[in-house]
Amino acid sequence: MAIKLFGFELVRDKEQVAIETQTPITPVADDGSVSIATTGSYGFFVDIDGSYRSEIDLVTKYRTMSMQPELESAIDDITNEAVVHDNQSKSVSIILDDLEQKDAIKDKIRDEFKNILKLLNFGNDGADIFRKWYIDGRMYYHVVIDKDNPRDGIQKLIYIDPRRIRKIRNVVKKKDEDGREIVDRIDEFYIYNDKNLTKIDNGNIPQLIGPSAGAITFAKDSIAYVTSGLTDPSKQVVLSYLHKAIRPLNQLRFVEDAIVIYRLSRAPERRVFYVDVGKMPRIKAEQYLQNMMMKFRNKLVYDPTTGDVRDDRRFQSILEDFWIPRHGDKNTEITTLPSGQNLGELEDVKYFQNKLYKALSVPISRTEPSTGFSLGRSTEITRDELKFMKFINKLRDRFSILFDDLLSKQLSLKGICSLEEWEEFKQDIHYDFLKDNNFYELKEAELLQNRLAVLVQVDPYIGRFFSKKWVQQNILRMDEDQIEKMQEEMAEEYEESPQPMMPPGMPGQIPQDPNAPGQDPTQDPNAMLQQGADQQMAPQQQVDQPPDDINIKAQQELFSGRK
Repeated sequence: MAIKLFGFELVRDKEQVAIETQTPITPVADDGSVSIATTGSYGFFVDIDGSYRSEIDLVTKYRTMSMQPELESAIDDITNEAVVHDNQSKSVSIILDDLEQKDAIKDKIRDEFKNILKLLNFGNDGADIFRKWYIDGRMYYHVVIDKDNPRDGIQKLIYIDPRRIRKIRNVVKKKDEDGREIVDRIDEFYIYNDKNLTKIDNGNIPQLIGPSAGAITFAKDSIAYVTSGLTDPSKQVVLSYLHKAIRPLNQLRFVEDAIVIYRLSRAPERRVFYVDVGKMPRIKAEQYLQNMMMKFRNKLVYDPTTGDVRDDRRFQSILEDFWIPRHGDKNTEITTLPSGQNLGELEDVKYFQNKLYKALSVPISRTEPSTGFSLGRSTEITRDELKFMKFINKLRDRFSILFDDLLSKQLSLKGICSLEEWEEFKQDIHYDFLKDNNFYELKEAELLQNRLAVLVQVDPYIGRFFSKKWVQQNILRMDEDQIEKMQEEMAEEYEESPQPMMPPGMPGQIPQDPNAPGQDPTQDPNAMLQQGADQQMAPQQQVDQPPDDINIKAQQELFSGRK
């Protein structure tokens, strides 16, 4: 069956991705795509074991969980740490220091990255985009281009609900000379349905992509796709980072509901009436007990709107007294049932709350309002905060795959580099997210202080054993952009300064300005400084150095003493 794809495909060396090494083993995908295997021209079937039948319900459950107060607070902490908005700096920037390319290519890559951020509106919606990806565990964007002018690059990015789209992998196999089936190529595309994708979950993909189906098939290059990197080992479906919190959240809700029911039922003190029914038959004893209950029950209700007094004795409440019939010679007795004890203890609730935050890798100290925030040395950082910072860096690295995917399409469309070249470029491209962690700032301040202390010790050897650029890169840890920017700023400050300043690398010299008023162009100010210094040192040398005859006499006495 021929599948007509919507969207665009980038030019590659081969029309379809072929398997370079002949192997009978089907590559396993960790992006949650549904695998379809085809052999020759016999059609195709669905690998049900590799798909997940309730992925739509799974995403819906994640979104429902994110509305819970405790979970929402933890998600806000993670989102606020991962994506920081600042009026003075960008939320994320690209680092090209390790990329061994010309400056012109680096500048074009930086410009296209800025265009990608504008298309995403990352300056305003960066935190919301990251939050959607973190909750759902996956994110899809439809890449819209002008087919008449593909060199203009990406024109628009449209967000797609992950419950409406699914990635499909068509594994094409063929037989080798020995008759064994080997993997020939793997075709990847996406299926989108505006209503739902239940047919994919049920394994009816042939019906979904037929000519009369309501779904649309997209080419691989027309969709930007990034996942959380977590997969179910049994069903090969993408999971969200909230998946670990499903059980702790359910346990927390059960414990809270049980505590509420227990407090409502055991909070008041209630009376127990043991009514003597003598030797009455069972039916008459129950009738007599009911009459006594109605007689002593007080259920008069006053309605303030109408002023009526209503009798609600027919409704029995859980807070009413207990009535128990007593047979034999025992008389009627009334006792008091005490209320529940230790109703104010919440140790069980706190236990499951801590368990929930541990499942989300959020420090428990952030959930305690009584714990103050103290600024001290970086050595005072707790282990939980350090682990949380590493977890945030891991999330940032995984989320950056979206930038790689969009940049590969943008650079390929504009002809800056090919897809094969981009595969080599992206190994040396990194993304720097703006940080808003006070502990991180303290650590950076101490590192800078230590670097400056080392710089003072190395300074006498600059120009002899160490170069200036080596000191900037290895001691001060400055990248190429920072070094270039620092040189430009120092040059501007030197030009704008009204007083003569010493240029870098020329200590003790004053720049000459032959056009300055009152300046003799034939005189060198540096020579004048040196002449003045010689005149000041001349008297001192005459006093310090003894005459030659005195030196000769002292040497004779010294040699005579040795003898």
